[in-house]
Amino acid sequence: MAELMVEITRDNAQRMLIEESHARPVLIDFWADWCAPCKALMPILDKLVRESAGQVMLAKVNCDELQPIAQQFGVRSLPTVILMKDGQPVDGFVGAQPESAVRQMLEKHLPKPWDILLHQALELLEAGDAAGALAPARSAYEESRQRADIAKVYADILIELNRVDEAQVVLDSIPMADQDGDFERLMSELQLKKQAADTPEIQALLQAHARDPDNMDTGYQLAVQFSQAGRSREALELLIGILGRDREFRGGEARKTLLDIIRALGKGDPLAAEYQRKLFALMY
Repeated sequence: MAELMVEITRDNAQRMLIEESHARPVLIDFWADWCAPCKALMPILDKLVRESAGQVMLAKVNCDELQPIAQQFGVRSLPTVILMKDGQPVDGFVGAQPESAVRQMLEKHLPKPWDILLHQALELLEAGDAAGALAPARSAYEESRQRADIAKVYADILIELNRVDEAQVVLDSIPMADQDGDFERLMSELQLKKQAADTPEIQALLQAHARDPDNMDTGYQLAVQFSQAGRSREALELLIGILGRDREFRGGEARKTLLDIIRALGKGDPLAAEYQRKLFALMY
């Protein structure tokens, strides 16, 4: 695990203050033992750095022992706090500050939770694990309030997993201003997936179901075909309709198929949760 805090010495100053800042922000606390405001500030810095869980490192510079380093950073009074990023000072303050002010300064320079989730999703996607990438991508999409660049990654994963209906909803949510070349590519891929998912078997069953919508056997067969083609919402909707009319259709087979689809979607999946609620309301 990455170090959270380090005491700066002459030997490690270059590595910890400059080189480390290329990997993550480094919060430098210039202090001295005689400085009461320094000691009041220390627990606040310690707390916030621990909360960051390794996203930022706290580097403590004792100015009585390392005056040349303090001079190099232009420190004139204590406490002084400087935030280093990519080898350069990007923010900071002089004098003791309340926790809220220090937190606000740090938050401007730390990755947002959804950016971390997005990074996880992209790493999994690049490794060929689209199924594993789905949950962090979905969380990033929701927590970022449907940020357009995250929406495109989320839609890409949904398309890869043949969840075309959900991908369509996500792409439809992207504002016109963000409908760039990537958006057009995703829309094209989505249309191709939809065409591939519209098999001859599904087309025949759709026609039969349209002629006789009350025929539950046809509806059930169509639901199974939809499920196999990755059209989960359409399959679940048909099965809920069947169970609404006959809870024990085919000796409980329709209920079992619906639960199998929900389990395949995965724990925490919004579509799975939606149809779990519908099934519970129906059965109880």
